[in-house]
Amino acid sequence: MRKSRLRHFQKLLVKERARILKELGYSEGIVAKPQTEASGDISAYTFHMADQGTDTFQREMESRFMTMEHNVLNEINHALERIASGKYGICESCGRPINEERLEVIPYTRYCVDCQNKKDFGSQPQ
Repeated sequence: MRKSRLRHFQKLLVKERARILKELGYSEGIVAKPQTEASGDISAYTFHMADQGTDTFQREMESRFMTMEHNVLNEINHALERIASGKYGICESCGRPINEERLEVIPYTRYCVDCQNKKDFGSQPQ
């Protein structure tokens, strides 16, 4: 891959990493607060079971979102390492180049479309 294209993908990755860090609150120094503090409630108990269920659901969704964002952040960091080592844009499974259109959409991907499909869906009979 040409150096200009590598720089392009490096910029995409750095920009995406900055967006994720901002969403996770790292740029503003936001730290996760205990649920009672975040909700403004001084009590650890809600007054209605439906409120408690809603609060629990909200916490679970936030936790899943943060986990997904942390996973993407790790993949971005690995992609930046691959750029530095000269391995970026090469499928980790088959060793063929990853289509640049795919890298535009998922710049941190490790696999070409065929290998990603095999990984996600297993070998499918033809």
